Formats: sequence, C-alpha cells, structure tokens
Amino acid sequence: MAIFEVKGDQFLYEGREIRIVSGSVHYCRVVPEYWRDRLLKLKACGFNAIETYIPWNVHEPEEGKFYFDGLANVTGFIELAGELGLHVIVRPSPYICAEWEFGGLPGWLLADPGMRLRCFDRSFLDKVDAYYDVLLPKLKPLLCTNGGPIIAMQIENEYGSYGNDKAYLNYIKEAMIQRGMDVLLFTSDGPEDHMLQGGMVDGVLATVNFGSGSEGAFAKLRKYQPDKPIMCMEFWIGWFDHWMEEHQTRSAEDVAAEFEKILEAGASVNFYLFHGGTNFGFYNGANHINRYEPTVGSYDYDALLSEAGDPTEKYFAVREVLKRYTGDGSTAAVLPPLPEPIPKVAYEPVQLTECAPLLEQLDRLSTPVSRVCPEPMERLGQSYGFILYRTRVSGPRTGFKLTLQDVRDRAMVFADGSYIGTVERWNPVSLPLDVPAEGLQLDILVENMGRVNYGPLLRDPKGITEGVRIDNQFLYDWTIYTLPFAELGNLTYTETAEAAAAKQEEAPRFYRGTFKLDEVKGDSFLSFDGWTKGVVYLNGFNLGRYWNAGPQRTLYVPAPLLKQGDNELIVFELHHTEEPTVRWSDQPDLG
Repeated sequence: MAIFEVKGDQFLYEGREIRIVSGSVHYCRVVPEYWRDRLLKLKACGFNAIETYIPWNVHEPEEGKFYFDGLANVTGFIELAGELGLHVIVRPSPYICAEWEFGGLPGWLLADPGMRLRCFDRSFLDKVDAYYDVLLPKLKPLLCTNGGPIIAMQIENEYGSYGNDKAYLNYIKEAMIQRGMDVLLFTSDGPEDHMLQGGMVDGVLATVNFGSGSEGAFAKLRKYQPDKPIMCMEFWIGWFDHWMEEHQTRSAEDVAAEFEKILEAGASVNFYLFHGGTNFGFYNGANHINRYEPTVGSYDYDALLSEAGDPTEKYFAVREVLKRYTGDGSTAAVLPPLPEPIPKVAYEPVQLTECAPLLEQLDRLSTPVSRVCPEPMERLGQSYGFILYRTRVSGPRTGFKLTLQDVRDRAMVFADGSYIGTVERWNPVSLPLDVPAEGLQLDILVENMGRVNYGPLLRDPKGITEGVRIDNQFLYDWTIYTLPFAELGNLTYTETAEAAAAKQEEAPRFYRGTFKLDEVKGDSFLSFDGWTKGVVYLNGFNLGRYWNAGPQRTLYVPAPLLKQGDNELIVFELHHTEEPTVRWSDQPDLG
C-alpha cells in the first residue's frame, strides 16, 4: 500500500516529495506484444510514470457486452507498467477526446435521439453507471492504495472546453469514490479563464494542458489554484493529421526548450504523446471546426517514439534534458539502456488474385431491413463501417438533381449498379439524375469516416440523417443494409482481381490474396500506390483506411500481426485500382 497525495505545493509519494515526469501511451493503439518494448523505452528516456486513456467504446462496443482482452486488456497493460517500476495515471471515460472515435463514447448512445451527452442527463448517467460498475472494480486492485501502480485518476476530460455542468462533474467524481477509487482525483483543462471555470471541481486537483507558453499557463492555473502543485497534464509535443491536409511536425529543439522551462518552474508534466501508435480499424476520430476533418489512421503525432516505436530526434533531445535534471547536481543521471530496435522489413509484393463486387455480396454481409426513411446507422444497432441505402425511383424524369440531405460522411451513389457520383460531407453537392420510363434502382453507400471527438458538434450520427430527395421530392420506402465489416468470412469471390482492375470501373470491391512467409523478420509498412480509397484486413485484423488524398501513404503492420506460413490480405477498394498488387516498404510514408 502507498499513498500519492498533495501537501502544499508538492506531490508526495510514501511521504517523500516527487516530481512526476510521465508519458502518454494508449494501450489500445499498440499491439500487446509491444507494450513492454514501449514502456522500457519510456523508462530509458528517464520518465517515472505513464498515462493512458480508457476509451469506453473499446470496452463496451455493444451495450451490455464488455471486452477486456487483446488490445482491450487495460489491466494487463497497467500491471506490466507496475512490474517495470512505473507509476500509472489513468484517465477513464466517459469522454476522452484523444482524436479517438466519438471521443471514446460508444456509438450506440446515439440510438436515443433525446439523450444529452456529457451533462446531468439521467439517461446518459445510467449508461455511465452501468459501465463503471464493470470497469472500476477491475481498476480497484491496481490502485496504489491497494499496492498497485495507479497513483491518480481523471474526472472527465477538458470539460471546461465543452460545458459548465458542475452537477455532472460532481456526479462522476462521486461515482468513482463510491466504487472505491480512493487515489488522487484530478481534472485537466486549457489554461484559460472560461475553461478552468467550467472544468474545475471542488476538492479535486486541477491541471492544465498546453504545448507552449508554460509560464503564462501556470500563472493562470495559480490564479485559480494558488496553493497546490502545478502540473501540465498534456504537454503537446506534436500534433495529429487529418486526411486531405499536411503532415504535422514540431522541432526537437523547440520541444526540449519548452520542457526545460516546465522543469525550471518546478512543475510535473505528462508528455502528450510519448508514443502515439495507430488508430487501428475504424477508431480514428474527426474534428469539425469550420468543416468536417477526419483523422488519419496513423497516430504518430510526431511523438518521442514513432508510430512503429522507434526513438526519434525528439526522444534523444528530451532524454538529454532529463539527464541534467535528474542527476545529483554535478553529474548527469545514468538512465537505463534502450531495448534493441525492432527490424523493419520490405517483404515481397502481394498479388491479390480474387475479387468480390460489394453490390453482389450484400445478402452475404447483412440482413436487410425496411424503413420508410433512410435511418442513421445507430438506430439500426450499428456503430462503425459502411451502410447501404436502396430504393426504387419511378420514371421518366429528365434534368433532375439528387440531393442527400446531411450525409455523414461520404457517399457513393449508383443508378442500376452504375456509379453516378460521390457526395461528401465537406462538399455536399447535388448529382444530376435522369430516370428512364421504366424507373431505376438507386443505391447509396455511405462511409462513417470517424465521429467528431471534440467540440460542440460532438453528437455525430452516421449515414443519411435527414433524407434523400430528387429536386424537392423526398424519396421513401428504403431497404437498408448495415455493413460494419466486422466479419468477412461469408464473402464469395467470383472473378479474378486482374480482370476487375482492368475494367477501371468506379465500383466497390473486395480483393483477396494470400502470401507465404518462411519467417516473420520484423515490422513493415503496406503501400497503396495505384489504389484509391479503402480498408485493409490482414489475417482478419482491420489495419485501417488508406486514401490517395493523403497525407498518409502507408499503413503500419506490426510483426505480431503476421504469421509464419500462409497469410491472408483483403482490401476493400471503394473506387478502383490500377493494379491488384500491394507492396511493402521498410519505411513509413506519412506525407
């Protein structure tokens, strides 16, 4: 048993003063086989703690169905950190932001159109309570007060950037305390008046988040909390990338200089991020400031460790600063050695030999439902992936325009199976449509590209949320296929991939190929030059999305996802490919 507490303007651990130097590592963004490697590299940099978010949607993807295995094994991750001698800071849901899908909230919450999120709404709090009843008892044995490594837990996340409902924040606080969370509780907010006013909770330590300007940030915190330790809970040392934008970087020199200022101020700090990892599957989030901006799959973040876990120039710059500040005053500290680097390998190209057109596979992938209107996917029990809406349009009609009213987020439209255009949330065009006398079948395939994870537009249902019309006439009587693509084993491949690619049609297809490895020699990166946009599955694992819009050009493949012997690669291509071949690289290309 140990106590981590606040005494005056200092942190104490077992009665001794301690400065926390922590780094963010999110267990669900790193394959479990690499958790030890990443944590040892954090120790070798001189850090004494790690911080991790806990995304609700990872652990309760369907209401009442809980998962804590594999990437979701949060207790295993925390236990490993403790075994390695690291303190752990935990930031559990309900909301985490983190550029994670829906800020960590589960999509099924949106099935209730009347539920109010992140406030004292009983219908929302009932769902939080049911989740906490499962999650928090798993964390209780890992608290430092019970001999574990967890020294502190966060209440909500940057709440002052969203609201000012103190009844809600106090409810979350009490929900944790009542379930035995007797460690230090804290909040974190931006260092601005309205953010601290909205996010602080009586009896709870306040911390601040920033990337620069530490002197002013800590002065603002002291204005509201003059007699407590100062801590930057998120020291932003890089940034994340959106599709269709530039890759973000920040210089090592700039980060090291600002870090030194934080240490000179006597503050504790948590680097956001020490290691970002990957938004595998459909877990990337999105922003919506002036327009909708989906986040790429890589969460490299220009962090101290790259997406593939390699130390960067920034890592060594920070390490040198820490050596000076953790020595005995006359000599630099001696830090643990770095683990051996994980090899990067360019394997032989993979020929995808089989093809399955999506529109011919719908009944193998989904059980259709009938609805009067094109309902959002959450109303049909779906959270991620794609959804297809089908109806019959009468004719003749000439010179009309088809409008998808509020599409979330990107829709491909087909008339009698032929592609007629794409409608995007950030480019909501109407499509010209002529209908022959006999009428036509209209198919609309909509992709959820990630729910908004931050800001006032957090409520972000997916699919078609208002309706479809031809000119001013709304269309009714829809057949809907939910396509979460969680399982692709029922597909039937009916043509060769080479023949499908040669057609150069704009049509969604699954391409499949197998390849054999005599030995798994290391990590690699899949390149999709010549492909357009889609999703990749390796041995049944969803690696994430690719898109020639950039900036990201490769997908990271950790070695544990590969197998000695036969491997299967499935690519769901939305538009077309020049050649049904996927190539490997030993270097990432993030743009």
